[in-house]
Amino acid sequence: MSAAAPDASARSGPPSTLGSVPGSWMQAILMSRYQFRDFLRSRRFLLMVGIVGAIGSILLSLVGYYRPATLLANSNTFYANLWVGGAELLIIFAGIIFGGDAIAGEFQNKTGYYLMSHPIKRWSVYAGKFLASYAAALVTISAYFLILVGAGGYFFGTGALTAGLLGSYGLAILYLGGLLGVTFLFSALFKTSLYGVIIVAVMFLFGFSIINALFEGLVGLQPWFIITWANEAISYPLTGAPHTAGLLVPKAYVPPTLAQGIAVMAGYLVFTTLGGLWLFEREEFT
Repeated sequence: MSAAAPDASARSGPPSTLGSVPGSWMQAILMSRYQFRDFLRSRRFLLMVGIVGAIGSILLSLVGYYRPATLLANSNTFYANLWVGGAELLIIFAGIIFGGDAIAGEFQNKTGYYLMSHPIKRWSVYAGKFLASYAAALVTISAYFLILVGAGGYFFGTGALTAGLLGSYGLAILYLGGLLGVTFLFSALFKTSLYGVIIVAVMFLFGFSIINALFEGLVGLQPWFIITWANEAISYPLTGAPHTAGLLVPKAYVPPTLAQGIAVMAGYLVFTTLGGLWLFEREEFT
């Protein structure tokens, strides 16, 4: 008697996935993975690492040599002076270096024309590039963070890693997201890498400060809608919020409360990112 015929499903084997297209989120993850790998191998990443190393070594050399009593009074004072200001500056550089041409480069170099010929959604490309830029910038900011934690351990012993420092680090990550959102928005708007980089550099280095001064002196309003006003909250976990924070004082500068700072930075992250995506979805590759 012959053996029983094998089941039809067994004969057919597992269903073939040859030629299947990954879902939108998987496309975004794959895009971010390859883009992040390219960042790690690029000269811009080495440049950013060099900037972090230079800033960290210069600051710590000066502190180690002069040992200012006010700066070394306690760990929170140490971090409030070295971490907050240094992180804000590095975040601007990282946003420009990793995000300035992320979208504009697709138009300028014509790579987007060939990329869009494949079955991949535009928002997957945008999300993948955003996540890769965020991750690359976060690596460099975290390197500076670890340098200062190591220095704090040298100066203050086992109490170097404080809850205040971790809270400030979290707010810095939020600020980085808001800045990248603005960077991607301008990158999608201008289609030229140079224009996007210049606009973001000008706005964050001194443009927003000029707008702050104009609104305070001429209009008499608090510049609550500007991210560089909100980023002062990064120092609050270390120093505490000023007693004047959030007060409505005409013709005077008033810092944000912690809640206001978080809300504005989160708003920039969400709305500028979505605005850049909206522009990218509607631009034509020529």
